[in-house]
Amino acid sequence: MARSAVSALLILLGCLLVPVSVLTVWVHDIVLDTDRYVATVAPLAKDPAIQDTAVDQVSEAVDIRHNSREVTADIASWLRAHGLPEQAADTIEGLAPQLDSALDQAVRKVAAHIVRSEQFPAVWTGANRAAHTAVVGALTGKGGGPVGVEGHTVTLNVGAAVERVRQQLVDAGLPVVTGIPDIHQRLVLFHSDRLDTIRRAARLLDLAGNWLPALTVTLGGTGVLLAHRRRRALARAALGTALASLALALALAVGRRYYLDHVPASVLSREAASALFDTVVRFLRVTVLTVLVLGVVVALGAYLVGPGRLPSRVRGTAEVLADSAARWGAAHGMRTGRAGIWTADHRRGLTTAALLVPVAVFALWNHPTVLTVLLLVVILLAALAVIALLAATGRTGAHGRGG
Repeated sequence: MARSAVSALLILLGCLLVPVSVLTVWVHDIVLDTDRYVATVAPLAKDPAIQDTAVDQVSEAVDIRHNSREVTADIASWLRAHGLPEQAADTIEGLAPQLDSALDQAVRKVAAHIVRSEQFPAVWTGANRAAHTAVVGALTGKGGGPVGVEGHTVTLNVGAAVERVRQQLVDAGLPVVTGIPDIHQRLVLFHSDRLDTIRRAARLLDLAGNWLPALTVTLGGTGVLLAHRRRRALARAALGTALASLALALALAVGRRYYLDHVPASVLSREAASALFDTVVRFLRVTVLTVLVLGVVVALGAYLVGPGRLPSRVRGTAEVLADSAARWGAAHGMRTGRAGIWTADHRRGLTTAALLVPVAVFALWNHPTVLTVLLLVVILLAALAVIALLAATGRTGAHGRGG
């Protein structure tokens, strides 16, 4: 009784830790890995919504630094000092709005050209690579560098793009922008009133990332081994894992809605915010779906090897098909000889090995996906089919010699 209770408790704890373990893997493999982080966010440089936002931010950064009214007033004063009639000087001074509009259009045109050219991905990638340490710092409450924390907002410095716009404006013959000081315009990446809570959670995930996934597997595996009915315990653990992954998927959907609802439209459009969120959590979503599918596959496999009516019928049908194929092969002179007989004598061990090999491959696979799970399942089914067929030919050969 106590053994069953401990087994159930360990399996329950393992299932409850699955979502947290998945999050720790994501934090370590994306947030704390520079190459993967840069590779994850690199496609955003080509996203139309992000490009539009970058054009707006860069144009605004340059635009707020010039004052056409001062420029036209200085020109008018200089002309008055050299004898220009007052009316003509007033007319020139009144050209400030037109100069503002013309300069704004020029700034936006150059900004759009840079953001939508092959130059911007390099600027974007370089900024994100340089910012990776600062991203970790932002999540741990230490802003600085290209990525920073300002109140409840995490921002990315796009000053490099602004500097390129300024230089192209100068090259295009608009010397008015030479007086623009260094610009550190920041693109809002995330805004939430709960940023402090998120940072605390990130620190905990960082601390737990080295041991929590292994602990989760150990708890679940120990619970299965302690169970009196291990096959049933394995099925329940797998289903619990799938349900926990489903809960995390739903939490991601809720988190996405919360994020989109709390990013001010004045700093980041909904389309750009959606692209940013979906890109950053893409690996996390893939991992959640992979664990969910793996849980369902393992539970289904544990059920099909059980004593139920349907599993027995499925296995019986497979055996009949294997025997029929073996008899057909024997009738046409195809025999496996000692290999078939050896396989029939050692079928249980071979089947166990066939089950363990995909498990080991999955555990050692670097960032498995749903396709990885399905591929391993197909390979496993093929291996089991070969074992069943060889065992059937072994039985057929043994019966033939006995007759």
